[in-house]
Amino acid sequence: MAGIEPFHVMELMAKAKALEAQGRDIVHMEVGEPDFPTPQPVVDAAQRFIATGQVHYTHPLGLPQLREAIAGFYRDRYGVAVEPERIIVTAGASGALLLALGVLVDPGDEVLMADPGYPCNRHFVRAFEGRAKLIPVDASTSYQPTAELVAAHWSQQARALLVATPSNPTGTMIDLPQLAALHQTVRQRGGTLLVDEIYHGLTYGFDAETALALGDDLFVINSFSKYFGMTGWRLGWLVAPQAYVRDIEKLAQNLFISPSAPAQHAALAAFAPATRQILEARREEFRLRRNTLLPGLHALGFTVAAEPRGAFYVYADSSRHAADSFALAERLVSDAGVAATPGLDFGDCAPQRHMRFAYTVACERIEEGLQRMQKFLRA
Repeated sequence: MAGIEPFHVMELMAKAKALEAQGRDIVHMEVGEPDFPTPQPVVDAAQRFIATGQVHYTHPLGLPQLREAIAGFYRDRYGVAVEPERIIVTAGASGALLLALGVLVDPGDEVLMADPGYPCNRHFVRAFEGRAKLIPVDASTSYQPTAELVAAHWSQQARALLVATPSNPTGTMIDLPQLAALHQTVRQRGGTLLVDEIYHGLTYGFDAETALALGDDLFVINSFSKYFGMTGWRLGWLVAPQAYVRDIEKLAQNLFISPSAPAQHAALAAFAPATRQILEARREEFRLRRNTLLPGLHALGFTVAAEPRGAFYVYADSSRHAADSFALAERLVSDAGVAATPGLDFGDCAPQRHMRFAYTVACERIEEGLQRMQKFLRA
């Protein structure tokens, strides 16, 4: 437990909430959560199911009809055939990653991942007595590991490579040819590739391609939280190689019994045409927000060396304004009424130089935040 670090941004969020309780107005650009409500067709489906009163455990791997629906989603959106039997419905993407690591990691094994990256991932590895091996990345590779970097960091203890595309905190992508090179590099060394695709659907000007197009010997993680706007429902999924499904089922039985039944029945409506129409409109709104925040940060002197192509984050170099991004974030909350996440939460690769801004609030609020920061930075 001593090795598990807290989210440092929580301290800033607590300070922001305290200021709001005193009557201050805070522009929140620290939270990685869409601000839109759950789409109404999803809510309606959940209410209909709960009204039956028949809310019981489901199969540990998820409702068969939901697994079929997810397989249909891959067929229709990506043109990729995925057997429903390889799809495991989970308690959020976090549950999916826990199950994948549980069947892959033995004590002492290493899992390679990018630094900066989502902080929980390294703790998930530690939970199974493995070790996260961080690969320092920067704007020269769009903050993503390359095949050459993976080869240089691979060791006898290495078991897997975990990548995220689009990524948190940078919003950058790994194109399919680059993913293919990573897949080959890992496979040649007897390892396994895990791909976090939870921000798929939130790409701007193009549609992402799934790593599942590369073969059936890798793991893909996705979620109903981000594109589908169901964060609090805690539902995700894992696509696994067939050889691992039975072991994943045993682990899921023991860790979770089953995913949430109401959330699963709600998620059946997530793929309906009416819901998809709502989601695509929201995707366009995120694009507009991105196009408001990105030039605004540039104008304020923040450097965004690798522009985000997906998710809803901008990872900016803040060193022009302060040597310590955590101290700067504290001052922005206290003096400007703007909350953002310091790089300290995302790893060891120059965290003091970077901040993450989330465009999960309306354009008007983003513009207000930019104006406040302009006044603060030029004071």
